[in-house]
Amino acid sequence: MAKKTKPTTSSASLDFNPDYSQVKQDLKRIGILAGSFFVILIALSFLLR
Repeated sequence: MAKKTKPTTSSASLDFNPDYSQVKQDLKRIGILAGSFFVILIALSFLLR
């Protein structure tokens, strides 16, 4: 008879803890740049009429 063994999980999968601090900083920078470009475009649309 064959023994049934539990599937073992590796400790590497349990220790997976990615650091997203740089991604958060990049997303914040992209948001700030996009917002400032929209403000500049709106201001230019009023100035150039």
